[in-house]
Amino acid sequence: MFVDEVIIKLIAGKGGDGCTSFRREKFIAMGGPNGGNGGRGANIIFKTDKSLKTLIDLKVKKIIKGEKGVNGKGSDQNGANAEDIIIKVPEGTVVTNLKNNKIICDLIDGEEIIAHGGRGGRGNRAFATHDNPAPKMSELGEPGEELEVKCELKVLADVGLVGLPSVGKSTLLSQISNASPKIASYHFTTLSPNLGVVKVYDDSFVMADLPGLIEGASEGVGLGHKFLRHAERTKVIAHVIDMGSSEGNDPINDYEIINKELEKYDSKLLERPTVIIANKMDLVGASDNLNKFKKKYPKLEIYPISALYNTGIKELITRLNELVKEADQSKVNEINESHILYKYEETKPFTIHKENTLWVIEGDEIERLFKMTRFNEDESVLRFARKLKKMGVDDELEKLGAKRGDEVKILDYIFNFKE
Repeated sequence: MFVDEVIIKLIAGKGGDGCTSFRREKFIAMGGPNGGNGGRGANIIFKTDKSLKTLIDLKVKKIIKGEKGVNGKGSDQNGANAEDIIIKVPEGTVVTNLKNNKIICDLIDGEEIIAHGGRGGRGNRAFATHDNPAPKMSELGEPGEELEVKCELKVLADVGLVGLPSVGKSTLLSQISNASPKIASYHFTTLSPNLGVVKVYDDSFVMADLPGLIEGASEGVGLGHKFLRHAERTKVIAHVIDMGSSEGNDPINDYEIINKELEKYDSKLLERPTVIIANKMDLVGASDNLNKFKKKYPKLEIYPISALYNTGIKELITRLNELVKEADQSKVNEINESHILYKYEETKPFTIHKENTLWVIEGDEIERLFKMTRFNEDESVLRFARKLKKMGVDDELEKLGAKRGDEVKILDYIFNFKE
């Protein structure tokens, strides 16, 4: 089963909690703090695997959750980091954050941390200062990143065969490569991209047979709209046209339909090196159609062949190999680079709005600080209040009209505002 689009939820591991502890040893007065830090939570990492050709393994995983880091302990013992989760994906997988519809990474090769594990909370030893040599507080572990992501596979191939259904793309691929696509005399026999390695003397390139496109494919009509994304990766686009009109179609009209769909999907695709493969030249009337086509488009590079009888193939693959070598890889990557998300963006630390009588404070930084605070330790509570004041929360509340005793809400917890 070919799966090229999956939506999953990722929850990276929470950091381990810091420890509040003091040395209590015989004959040692004022032993001091010795609470260790918690370990980092598990990252969720996507790593490319050349043996994978589909996202089917992710299809069954609705949620991927990382382990929590180990808590710190007394005697200056730091907790261990949780083991990272490594998810193997095919080369060409694009991961998008559905919250803001931005691309997190485009995995051509290698690996990327998609969801970062939370850092471990600091033990009280880490808070010791000259003014406060024996702090009675520690931090809870930081929550791990929680994301809903869409994974899209965009097949990596040097040459992409595009065309209407039943023009002979699968037959051509089976003749010139090691691929064994399904071939039949009805439309949409190709339901997923087929890849094959084409040998040219001592060289080779990868060719993809993309499922048949029809008019309106770029707007969601037919099957082809699901596979237009795979054309983005190809260095060379090869239009396969039924020059014998075996389906009663006009070859010129067929070419223009596919070209328009490529342009609607992304006009940059028309800048790629392109060849026309005039297939089914063994049929009656094919030569006349070819002459009309050449007259209409005299500047296009056209290769007449018969995939069924394996004629004209040698010249075609030799030329395709030359074009692959000449192709500018930067053009192939251009489409995706413009959408890359740089993860650490500067954002406003908080927002405040009123719901009835409640002042509601929201913001990732404040919520993270809240979740890492031990509210059963007085010093931790005081530190939380100081942090909010330093961030400007108190000033903003006063500016908005908050009075002493007003209720303030952070997440599901309610406090009283004190000026």
